[in-house]
Amino acid sequence: MTESLAGKVAIVTGGGGGIGRETARVLAEKGARVVVADLSEEAGRETLEVMGAGDDAIFVRANVADLDSMTALVRTTVDRFGSLDIAHNNAGIEFSGPDLADVTVEQFNKIITVNLTGVFISMKVEIPQMLAQGGGSIINTASSLGQAAIAHQSAYVTSKHGVIGLTRAAAVEYSDRGVRVNAILPGVIQTPMIDALEETHPGFKDALLAKHPIGRLGAPRDIAEAVAWLGSDAASFATGALFNIDGGYLAI
Repeated sequence: MTESLAGKVAIVTGGGGGIGRETARVLAEKGARVVVADLSEEAGRETLEVMGAGDDAIFVRANVADLDSMTALVRTTVDRFGSLDIAHNNAGIEFSGPDLADVTVEQFNKIITVNLTGVFISMKVEIPQMLAQGGGSIINTASSLGQAAIAHQSAYVTSKHGVIGLTRAAAVEYSDRGVRVNAILPGVIQTPMIDALEETHPGFKDALLAKHPIGRLGAPRDIAEAVAWLGSDAASFATGALFNIDGGYLAI
């Protein structure tokens, strides 16, 4: 059972849905005060309603690819709650396209800008605050495809491999100063998108299941619980690590 997060303050980027929404909810359940950050104000405020955390949670519209926006996010967090103890850098986008040679430069750059540069910018503004207050925990969302590859996903695969590199580099540089940095690598998570794809491509879901020895797809809660543990004091010796929460996907 995850140690209490009472007294801790967390930012969750991409908090408007999916893994981010569930992580925000779980962190609040465990006592953290949470800042939900997302480009979509509507989605972010829906997350606040789901959380039911009252004054212990706020929404801030933020763009992870914009330095000024992320600087303002951290400033707002500290002004409101007094510190930044946990940062779940989760915002990202997907792109299933053609083979690599047919991907446009614009398509490639868009994925890299959000998924990789966005994590860099997030850490760039989070780490100074954590150093100033004596420490903190950063959890970056990578992917099983940060250690593997599939066809038609060259930009996404590249971005998630990069997130792993950033995570390890930051951990080497800052762990001895109290800032732990880890990455979670989700397998395929059950979402409405998966159901929609099954409707248009019968057999799609069974093909995914076959790649997960555990016999099911992941749930957002599976990832959220891992983030909560990594943000807690119970994980005080975990840094620079990759946590494969993938139902055995990478074991095949």
